[in-house]
Amino acid sequence: MDESLRTRIDALVKGNDVFLFMKGSPGAPQCGFSARVVDVLEDVGVPFASFNILSDADIRQGVKDYANWPTFPQLYVKGEFVGGCDIVTEMYANGELQSLLKG
Repeated sequence: MDESLRTRIDALVKGNDVFLFMKGSPGAPQCGFSARVVDVLEDVGVPFASFNILSDADIRQGVKDYANWPTFPQLYVKGEFVGGCDIVTEMYANGELQSLLKG
């Protein structure tokens, strides 16, 4: 990954306490997994920023390399990769996500 792309991704991830790379937007998710993570975040009630990876092929590929995670959505909290839909859903179910987001 070139340095300018890494810098762009860093700015998104580290410039927001809670950041979601997703397919579509929070108001119009374009896959069920992205919709599920948006629902979870909205239920927890924390503000979050997002980026539609379908709008930029460079970011879409770059984020896969950035997190070494091949699928979307990808959730970041305070600059750290948390996981995708399954991990976020599991953390939400057992209360870990709420603690992480509100801690």
